[in-house]
Amino acid sequence: MKAIISVPLPQAAYDIVVAPAGLDHLGAWLAAAEPPLLKSGQKVLVVSNPTVFRHYGQRVLDSLQQAGYRVSHCVLPAGERYKTLRSVQKIYDAALAHRLERGSAMVALGGGVIGDMTGFAAATWLRGIAVVQVPTSLLAMVDAAIGGKTGVNHPQGKNLIGAFHQPRLVVIDPEVLKTLPAREFRAAMAEIIKYGVIWDGELFEGLEAAQRLDQVRYLPPELLQLILQRSCQAKADVVAQDEKEAGLRAILNYGHTIGHAIESLMQYRGINHGEAVAIGMVAAAAIATQLGWWDQAEADRQHQLLVKAALPTQIPAGLASDDIVALLSTDKKVQDGRVRFVLPKGIGQADTTDAVSEPLIRSVLAAMAA
Repeated sequence: MKAIISVPLPQAAYDIVVAPAGLDHLGAWLAAAEPPLLKSGQKVLVVSNPTVFRHYGQRVLDSLQQAGYRVSHCVLPAGERYKTLRSVQKIYDAALAHRLERGSAMVALGGGVIGDMTGFAAATWLRGIAVVQVPTSLLAMVDAAIGGKTGVNHPQGKNLIGAFHQPRLVVIDPEVLKTLPAREFRAAMAEIIKYGVIWDGELFEGLEAAQRLDQVRYLPPELLQLILQRSCQAKADVVAQDEKEAGLRAILNYGHTIGHAIESLMQYRGINHGEAVAIGMVAAAAIATQLGWWDQAEADRQHQLLVKAALPTQIPAGLASDDIVALLSTDKKVQDGRVRFVLPKGIGQADTTDAVSEPLIRSVLAAMAA
């Protein structure tokens, strides 16, 4: 079943295509658009990591070559700790070696790390060339590949270096999830549950009705389709209303404030992004309950979904509350020295606030200590 979700941005509208075997149609879709999303004969640099490229790289190269594009590739190490300017330099080196021009494009074939770095490289190579996102992890499919946020990490914080650069096209092939490790699938469920909490109550209820959420093989095809379509639609809805995070889009950071701090303190080892976000969502839910934004029953519903997805809900052992609180001050959402939190106001609704006191943060973190 092929589904198309539009992201109707005034200056950079694009489509998200969800379709089985989508990898094999990538080149044809780029060429068949009117006008073509990428002119025939142009150079394309495919950026991936070793594992993904081994599984799917040749299919993507063949698809692009059959459509008449001149294709090269760049393979980078896998993992959040490689999401650095040094890795982006390798993309630049490949772009230079293959003489990419302003009419050329980069294709990000991989998870969120590859997508973010490729998008940032495309945004800055020759002051901006086209990028196509082909996410291969569930997390990238429902989050990182959509919305144009690109970037890399600084040693002192996550995603502190970056740019907004919208893709020309996003192609999601659900079949690639068959090779996704179970832990990566579970990590993505945190972001999907997030969409249910902040935006889409029907998606949340659909997840509640599922028997299991911890492995893709336990999801009926219709539920996987629901998850992909409604999660992508939620992200598209928010991005269309607030492309550059001037207001509404900030709600997409639900769970990320404390989550990013945990990732940074652990140096992106031993925990992945979705796991950190799940912990951050539990903290945000507790803060919202303390402030009276929603009630304990709703917080419990969120907690039950996180547990069903086999996600962590406690602060990892060895992390000190003092260190987490100190790192919050470097978060991108800090304004006038005050940390801004995204908090739920009910299932399907959220808002931002800077009225969360440090004692309340410390109290919640203490209660969540492993």
